[in-house]
Amino acid sequence: MKAKYIIGAVIIVVFLAWGASAFLKTTVQYVSLNEAIKSQRTVQVMGKVDFNQVNYNADLKRLEFAVYDPQSADSTTAWRMKVMYYGVVPGNFDQAKSVVLKGKANDGVFVAEQMLVKCPSKYQGEGGQEYQDMKKHDEGVGSSDV
Repeated sequence: MKAKYIIGAVIIVVFLAWGASAFLKTTVQYVSLNEAIKSQRTVQVMGKVDFNQVNYNADLKRLEFAVYDPQSADSTTAWRMKVMYYGVVPGNFDQAKSVVLKGKANDGVFVAEQMLVKCPSKYQGEGGQEYQDMKKHDEGVGSSDV
């Protein structure tokens, strides 16, 4: 009778350890730009896009750009992390307020596997006057005032 309890307890402990290990392997840590460029594992990072350094190679489907810390006091002198993203450019990338990137560093470049664009229209006030580009917004919603 005791052997059944011991075997059952061992099985439960093994499955708990396996479950915890699988959970830790699948979680992606949210880090700063400086930590992301040094990380050897897949991480998530948020940054503002420097639109002066955006380059898209349509043949290779490769988007290269730079991001900087959204918390930086001076955006012109802030350190920039080079990012490489393979795939289709999100439709609202040119309106991005910031991006969330999931990937890992490779030779000083952050290679993003996934990119989430934070669109400013998602964060508008009730009056709608907080859009970055009201002309694009009005064209998108079909306003006749444009």
